[in-house]
This record gives sequence, C-alpha cells and structure tokens, in this order.
Amino acid sequence: MAPSLRIKDRHAEHKAFVSRALVLFAIAAGMALVLVIRMVQLQVWQHDVYRTRSDENRISVQPLAPARGIIYDRNGVPLAENRPIFSLGLVRERIGDLDRFIAELAEVVSLDRDDVEGFEERLMRRRRPFEPIPLKLSLTEDEIAALAVNRHRFVGAEVEARLARYYPFGELMAHPVGSVRRVSDEDLGGLDPVRYSATRFIGRRGVEQFYESSLHGNIGSRRVETDAHGRVRRVLDVSLPEAGQNITLHLDSRLQVAAVAALSHRRGAIVALDTQSGGVLAMVSNPSYDPNLFVSGVSRGQYNAWLNSRDKPLFDRAINGQYAPGSTFKPVVAIAALAHGLVDWEEEILDRGSFRLPGGERIYRDWSWQIDDSGGQGIVNLNRAIYRSSNVYFYHLGTRLHIDQLAETARQLGLGRVTSVDLAGASPGLVPDPVWKRGAKGEPWYPGDNVNLSIGQGDLLVTPLQVASAAAVIANRGRWVRPRMLLASDGPLTEADPPPPMAPFEGLSPEDWERLVNAMEAVIHRGNQGYRQNGTAWAYIGRGLGYRMAGKSGTAQVVEIAQGEEYDEELLDEYSRKHAWFVAFAPADDPVIAVSVLVENGGGGSSVAGPVAREVIDAYLLPRIARR
Repeated sequence: MAPSLRIKDRHAEHKAFVSRALVLFAIAAGMALVLVIRMVQLQVWQHDVYRTRSDENRISVQPLAPARGIIYDRNGVPLAENRPIFSLGLVRERIGDLDRFIAELAEVVSLDRDDVEGFEERLMRRRRPFEPIPLKLSLTEDEIAALAVNRHRFVGAEVEARLARYYPFGELMAHPVGSVRRVSDEDLGGLDPVRYSATRFIGRRGVEQFYESSLHGNIGSRRVETDAHGRVRRVLDVSLPEAGQNITLHLDSRLQVAAVAALSHRRGAIVALDTQSGGVLAMVSNPSYDPNLFVSGVSRGQYNAWLNSRDKPLFDRAINGQYAPGSTFKPVVAIAALAHGLVDWEEEILDRGSFRLPGGERIYRDWSWQIDDSGGQGIVNLNRAIYRSSNVYFYHLGTRLHIDQLAETARQLGLGRVTSVDLAGASPGLVPDPVWKRGAKGEPWYPGDNVNLSIGQGDLLVTPLQVASAAAVIANRGRWVRPRMLLASDGPLTEADPPPPMAPFEGLSPEDWERLVNAMEAVIHRGNQGYRQNGTAWAYIGRGLGYRMAGKSGTAQVVEIAQGEEYDEELLDEYSRKHAWFVAFAPADDPVIAVSVLVENGGGGSSVAGPVAREVIDAYLLPRIARR
C-alpha cells in the first residue's frame, strides 16, 4: 500500500505567523506605552516631587556654629574670647586599618590614651558618613607642619581650623567667669536640637553657664552638593551664623589679680562688692583650675586628680562654700537686739571671760580665755563688745533674743537664702531655727543653741558672698543691693528679667547705723590705748592706713574643743584648724567697696584674713585716691 502524502498549508502558516506577530507587537507596544506614560508621569506630572527627592539625595544642609559672645571686665579687658585653633580629624571611610593608621600618626603627632579613647567614643556617636571625627583637639604649630609634610602618608587625616574659647587669665578668673565644656549626651536632651546642632561646647560654670543662651548666638547653615558616598563636592550657598551677645561684667581684672596675690597659696575665698550697685568687683576661690584645659582637652588623669584632691580646686568656695561665720556674725546679732529693743548702746556688763546659763553646767568661754581661768574684756558696752569682739557680751544678747527674732534678722541681711541676681548655683547657706532642727536632727531647740548662734557657731552656715552682701547692707546703712555680675551687654539678653530690688532693712534708726559703723571702724583704727582698749585688728592692718575702714574679724572652729581644754593649733591636723574670717568696707563714711575674706584653716581672723582684706581694698581705693 502506497504511503499518504501531506501537502504544506502555506496560507495557514502565514495566518498563524501574522497572528503571533500581532500579539507580540501589541505586547511590545503596550510595554512601550507603559514606559512612555511612566516617563511622562516622572518628567511632567510628578516632576516637582521627584526633583525634590533627587535634590535631597544630592544636596544637604549643614549647620554652622556661631561664634560665642565675648566677656569683658568693667574696663574692657577680655575675660573670655575666641581664638582659632587647629584640630586633627579622621575620615573613617578613607582609612583601611584604623589601628595601624593611628599608630603611624602617633609618630608625627603627640597622641595619648585619652585622645584615642575620646576619638573612639566620638566615632560611635557620629552622625554622617565621611564626617571628620576629631582625634586631637588642639595641634601645635610644629604638629601642623609635620602633618603637612607627611600629607601623602595620611590620606584620611584632615586638619580643621575653628574658633575655640580662650580664657586669657586662666585659673585667676575660672570660678567667676566659668568655663565651657564639651556637649554631653545628657546636655543634648535638654537643648534645642536645631540651635545646638553644630555646637561642640556649652557653658557649664559661672557667667558662661548663667548667660549661655545669650552668649551662644544663632546657628547658620550652608547648602552643599554631595556624591553618592556623602562627600562634599561643592558649596551652593551659605547663611552665616549670628554671633552671640558680648557682655561686660562688674569684675575688675586688676583687682582680681591683686586679690589672688593677696590670698597667695592659701585655701580660701575673697568677694569684693561695689556697695552702690552690688556689682561683683572681684571673686576669688583658691585653689583654682585652668578652664582652657576643658577646651583643648583635659586628660582623665588631670580631671581625676582635681576630683580627688583634698583641696577641691573645682569647688567654688566664694558662692558654694558654707562655713560657720564666727564673730563676723556679731554685728547681725547686734542689729537684731537693737531692732527689737532688747539692748541700747549704753548698757554695760562685766566680762570676766566666761558665761554660764542659769542652772546650766556648761561654761562658755571668751576667745581671750586661758586655761588658768584668766581673760575677759572687763566692763563692756555694745560699742566695746564689737571692737573687742566680746563673746560674753554676745552670749548675754543671745539669751535675750528669741531664735525667731535672730533668724529673721539674719535672713533680712541675706543669710540663709540666695539674693544674688546672676550667680549660677549660689548656695543658700543655713540659718537654723527650731523647725529646721526638729526636721533635720529630731531634737528641740535648746537655750544653748542661742548661745552658740550668738557668736556665729553651731549649725549656722554662710558663704563668703553672703558675708560680703551683709557687710554692704551695713555699709549702706540698711540699704540693700543685690550682688550681680552683669554690668552691660551690646544687645538685649534672652534671660529672664532680674528680680526686684531688696527692700531696705527696717528697725534701726540712722543713729544706730552710724554707731554700728563707728564700732566697726574701731576694730581697725582704735589703738595705742592699752591692750584691752585696742581694736582686734588695729595691730595687724590699722597702722598707717590712709583712709577710714570699718570691719570685723572672725575665727570659726572646725572641730569642737572639750570643756576646760585650751585650743592648741599645733596639735591639730591642718584641715581641723580654725577658719579665719575678715569682713570690711571703705571709706567708712561713704563706702564704695565691701570685702569678705575667708582663709580655710588659717587661724586668727585679724592676723591672717585681715591683711588680705586690706591689700584688696588698698588695690581698689589707693589708685582712686591718687587720681583726686
């Protein structure tokens, strides 16, 4: 049987081919149409949206830190200014073996462990890629030159110039002016994230802290074009930052230098106030620290040494040190007794050197008491009790005064509270009373507490600033001026308005004020009339004084001396010895300056603190007198 033949159907094949071609064409055309529509959507309908997104990927806005405002003293001398410094930063993305790179850098630039550890911490917190991370915050000229010569070896190391805070007086002005510190993570939580986005340092102490908002200024910015890796290719435009406000303080740098020299190496504090305005003319806390180290980078070893030092150089004794005032408190007791009509200037008592409460066993001694039971000031009225500093007389006044009367007067004179206008972190001190004692110690108020309080001992605590403030009230015959740092600024400040002025002290007549000032004058100027007639400070600062000064010495016990035992300084550890106080103002008839001096563990107020006070007042008054 012959095989069947199949004839090829060309027409059917052609028809099938055309059908398939049409389908493929339709698919291709549809896909092209989708692409065209999408292109139109991107280029026309959503052009603005995607152009903005593209710019955001290509263009970034970088913040520019403002220059910090300059701080001047009353004579226009800069106390805190800005100077250019050069720092070394590393761009991590451009460095391979980081440890090896840093080790090689250490051959050219002096690096210590703190530099490396600080870099590692900052590297962990960095915000943007290709951002230089500071390794060494301050380079010397030799280091800058060495890096320039070896630039080919250190690709990824960049030297950056910037303005940094500089304190020309170093440790001499550290406590009143304050310092800036590197912004911490804790700080960032309480700061405006935009305003401080480019800021590395913030005021932490003193004027730098209180006026931080005004000194900081307003941030600027620049728009830059970057590549896909975040590297800056070009700057498109710049909005310059606005520098912070410049401010002028009442501080007198020449007087500050003289005060530091007068206190010398001793631990202590000095506060000098302008009695007319309350302006702080000088404020010394010794020992001190160099605030510039917080800008250039203080080592951990140095910082720990400060923290662990028994002398506490970071502690501001002038406004935070709280001490028993000793006999410098006696004028306050006199004012309280006079104001409440419990004594007059003529009443006399016999001071035999000791005092005992009725029915009591404890014997309270005068400072002149000796172990053979000798001492005492003889016949004493209020005037003599002040210039001879009779403890026994003030023991008697203490028993007459109700504690509320004495505490109220002390607070009216600025003790036990903060009265300063712009001293950041000033301590309130403590004026004890029955309510405080019951709450703090769970004990009632005893008559002996009044006795101790009457000579500035017991639980009473004051700061050198408060003692100077109280002296200014006496110098002004009852008129109050609040202590303040700010004298002027070159623009409106952003801080809150200053508190209202203090009300004048009421209760004393003009004659009482004059007699109180005269008694304090006698502390210094009454001499050559026999030992028991001299003022307590005449022999130490009264001789040859070319103007009239009023003052009061004070010696405050640090450790209690047992009944019947005589104070022997040589048997005590240095830090257990008495504190020396002296408070003064001058000229006595028309005062322009009030000064308080504390010498920690210094011993006698008149002999140790008195000469310091005279040196400070001399440095302020004598040039003024010479210009007349």
